[in-house]
Amino acid sequence: MKLQEQYKKHIVPELKKQLGYKNDLEAPKLTKVVINVGFGRHSKEKQYIEAVVNGLKRISGQQPILTKAKKSISSFKIREGMTIGAAVTLRGKRMYDFVDKLINVSFPRVRDFRGISEKGVDRNGNMTVGFKEHLAFPEIMADEVENVFGLEVCLATTAKTKEEGLALFKLMGFPFKK
Repeated sequence: MKLQEQYKKHIVPELKKQLGYKNDLEAPKLTKVVINVGFGRHSKEKQYIEAVVNGLKRISGQQPILTKAKKSISSFKIREGMTIGAAVTLRGKRMYDFVDKLINVSFPRVRDFRGISEKGVDRNGNMTVGFKEHLAFPEIMADEVENVFGLEVCLATTAKTKEEGLALFKLMGFPFKK
C-alpha cells in the first residue's frame, strides 16, 4: 500500500486516538520535503556542480535549483551571489513516493545504520536527516559515480510540537533508535 493511502486510512485515525483529536484535519501531516546539497570547497568546480545536479535530478525526479550566497564571507572565500549549493523541494505525490523510498529502500542501504536519533526532530515537529553519501539511494549506480557527496533531507510537517512530529514519523515507519 502506498504511503499516502496508508496515511489517510491508518495513520490519521491512530494519530487522532494517540493525541486526542476530534477532527481528521487536526492530525499533523507532511507538507514538503527539501533535499539540500552544499558544494563547500568544490563551489568553483563546474564538473562537481554538474555531477551534484545530475545526482539530485536522479534521486528526486525534479530539476534542482542552484542556491546563491546572500553575503560575502572572506574566511570561507565566498562572494555574494556565488553558487554554493543545490536544493529540490518535493510536494504532493512525489513527496510521498520519495518518503516511502527513503524509509523502505534508502535507510536499509546506509552503511552501519542503527536508526535515526529522536534529536533529529525539532521543537516544531520537523525532521532533518543527513546522508554522508548519496549512494544509499537506489537510482544511483555506484560504479558510474565519480564524485560522492553528502546531502540533507528536511521533512516539514504541520505538527505544532516535537511529540506530535515524533508520533507522525513513528507511525509512518521511520526507524528511530531504541
